[in-house]
Amino acid sequence: MKQTIQTVSEEIQHVLSNVKEHEAAELANQLLSAQRIFVSGEGRSGFMGKAFAMRLMHAGFTVYVTGETITPSIERGDLLVVVSGSGSTKSLHQFALKAKEAGAVVAAVTTNPRSAIAEVSDCILVIPAATKKRLAEEPQTIQPLGNQFDQSVHLVLDAVIIHVVHQQEGESHEQMTNRHANLE
Repeated sequence: MKQTIQTVSEEIQHVLSNVKEHEAAELANQLLSAQRIFVSGEGRSGFMGKAFAMRLMHAGFTVYVTGETITPSIERGDLLVVVSGSGSTKSLHQFALKAKEAGAVVAAVTTNPRSAIAEVSDCILVIPAATKKRLAEEPQTIQPLGNQFDQSVHLVLDAVIIHVVHQQEGESHEQMTNRHANLE
C-alpha cells in the first residue's frame, strides 16, 4: 500500500511540475476580471469543477455551476471555465459555443490544447496528465481512468485560487470561513 501511495504522489508531482505557469496565471487574471464565473464539467471532472466553484464562492466570487436550477443566463463580461480531460465532451463543447455566442470568455482546463473545446476557448490551462483515453502523448500512470487528471486539476485549481485570493485586497481566512456553509 505504501508503495502505491508513493507512486501516485510521484505521478501527481510530475504532472504539476509540467503545468505552465503563464497558463495558470492567465486563468487567475480571467477570474479576477470576470463579472460572474460559471463552471462546467462532467463526471469526476465535474466534481473537481464543483470543488473549484465552491472555493471561488468562499473567496467572494459570484459563481455558478452549469446545470443547476439556480444558474442564470451567461452574458458578456462573464467567464465560463470548462473542465474536460479530453476537451471533446460534446455537451461541454456546446456550452462553450453558447457562452462565446453570448459574449462571455471561455477558459478550458484540459489535457488537450488542440481539442474542440480548447479551439473555441480564450484561455487554455493544460494539465499534462493521463486521461481514460490513454493517448500516446499522455504520461504513464498506475491509476485507472482519469484519476491522474482529476487529482491534478483539483490541486492546480486550488493553487490558482490561492494566487487569486492573495491578489484581492483584504480577503482573509476568516472571511472565507464566514462564507462556508453553516447548514450542515
